[in-house]
Amino acid sequence: MTAAFRERVVDLDAVSANVARLRELVGTPHAMVVVKADAYGHGAVECARAALAGGADWLGVAEIPEALALREAGITAPILAWLHDPDEDFAAAVQADVDLGLSSLAQLEAAALAGGSGRPVFVQLKVETGLSRNGIPESEWDAVFARARELEERGRVVVRGIFSHLSNASVEDDRAAVAVYERALERAAAAGLAPELRHIAASAAALTLPEARFDLVRIGIAAYGLSPFGRESAAELGLRPAMTLRGRIAAVRRVPAGKGVSYDYTYRTERETTLVLVPLGYAEGIPRHASNRGPVSIGGRTFRISGRVAMDQFVVDVGDLDVQVGDEVVLFGDPGTGAPGADDWAEAADTINYEIVTRLGGRLKRSYIGGVR
Repeated sequence: MTAAFRERVVDLDAVSANVARLRELVGTPHAMVVVKADAYGHGAVECARAALAGGADWLGVAEIPEALALREAGITAPILAWLHDPDEDFAAAVQADVDLGLSSLAQLEAAALAGGSGRPVFVQLKVETGLSRNGIPESEWDAVFARARELEERGRVVVRGIFSHLSNASVEDDRAAVAVYERALERAAAAGLAPELRHIAASAAALTLPEARFDLVRIGIAAYGLSPFGRESAAELGLRPAMTLRGRIAAVRRVPAGKGVSYDYTYRTERETTLVLVPLGYAEGIPRHASNRGPVSIGGRTFRISGRVAMDQFVVDVGDLDVQVGDEVVLFGDPGTGAPGADDWAEAADTINYEIVTRLGGRLKRSYIGGVR
């Protein structure tokens, strides 16, 4: 099987450049690049290194195993992990110098126990400010802050940060959440806590809500050259998509008018035409919802998928275009090159660009260009 049969190509230099650009735009003392979910499908270890090369000084992950994989790869930068199983064993994370994002008193107690004697655990307390997910509710702030301060005085923990997350529902909603967060900071200070890191903004708020920046911003999708605001704004912000998804034509056939294509015949040819088969399907994360809608670039022209996306393949009606088995098919990449973008696929599948890049997997090969690996 040749390298380009079906693959994601990730430009690590684009990741570094995006992070550098975002640091320039935001201007906070610290910047965390989020590499959870295998760096949104781009490759956690490689993208972590690229992000650090671009000026990030923190890395963020959801789960502890993701943090430990970075450590095993030799990455020594500060890491925060914030989503934990109810029975999580924090010991491995503590030994690996991973900061624990904690959302309850029970987690705080478990983290303190994981440190053992003479080894404080670095924690960052997450407060609930309106998103209604994880985070310490306001009714429990005082108890948790008081206990955290007590554990600090005993040398069991160090509260390095207090953080939260925004809904991006509207500017008004986010400003209201920031006000709640500032109230949490005041209550933490009253309890004697003095965290060095305060953070609530991810990519969207980091770019549009200066009052949400505080000491650190968490850069997620924007690090990979995709905007949380839609197709046009990425280029306007000076960001370059890092991932190209491509395959090759596996079969070519000439068919008459009225020919049904793929399952259920949701597409029938209007005239004599050429159909090409592309060996990518929903097993690789190509959304079935994009049937008859997903754009692809073949021979410098953009076509739409014809008929249903199947588990392993889809078909494209290319009309009279001169094509051969083995020709490249680009599903998405950098729109600046004329290719469709992940945002085009998000529109075709009624979803967001985050999901388009993160869901990819299965038999897809991933390769890299640029960067230091």
